[in-house]
Amino acid sequence: MKQKSGMVSEIQKELRSMADKDTAIQSQRFFKTGPGQYGEGDIFLGIRVPVLRSLAKKYQDISLSAVSGLLKSAYHEERLFALIVMVNQFKKGAPEKQAAIYRHYLTHTSAINNWDLVDLSAPYIPGAYLFEKDRQPLYDLAVSGNLWERRIAIVSTACFIRHQDFSDTMRLAVMLLNDREDLIHKAVGWMLREVGKRDQDALEQFLKVRYQTMPRTMLRYAIEKFEEEKRKKYLKGTI
Repeated sequence: MKQKSGMVSEIQKELRSMADKDTAIQSQRFFKTGPGQYGEGDIFLGIRVPVLRSLAKKYQDISLSAVSGLLKSAYHEERLFALIVMVNQFKKGAPEKQAAIYRHYLTHTSAINNWDLVDLSAPYIPGAYLFEKDRQPLYDLAVSGNLWERRIAIVSTACFIRHQDFSDTMRLAVMLLNDREDLIHKAVGWMLREVGKRDQDALEQFLKVRYQTMPRTMLRYAIEKFEEEKRKKYLKGTI
């Protein structure tokens, strides 16, 4: 295995050879990188996710030290590539390796600073790691002053939802109900919708005492899969 600096340089060279200026410009608009926006200052190479996933297979055995070097990159796609590698390694890793990846993830949350980076990784690293463990770390993240750490908290529960375990999703949703950020409203609504797809009664019990006061975006996301007449009643406040 090459030394960390050499491996990072090799991967960066390959990634930067794939850069596309027009795609980069589109991405910077899509991910709201302008002044005052949630992705302010982020820069893009212009590489599509399927290309990154394909390249990640080539470098699937790189060290966490090399991953760390990529997570420190100013380029969004290099951080995204690092997270894809981490997810792949976690899925195949022994318990000791998974624990190391989980710890590495939590010490690099400052690099996981846009919704796509969170959504691609949170269910598959912190969510998967904590599934059979104490889930307090998610509650700690949920009260963070960092938008992305709060999103990691709720989106991680997608792993639990897939196993018909909804309790932490509901508790975290209550904690985040009055969050000031629209991206949290969307994430909470999304997770509630996923609960509802598996158990609509459980979702409606949650909504019963909250739907009239919860953020409108959150409600819209949560009830998106309801039949139209019921959805309209929720939106009108006539349930």
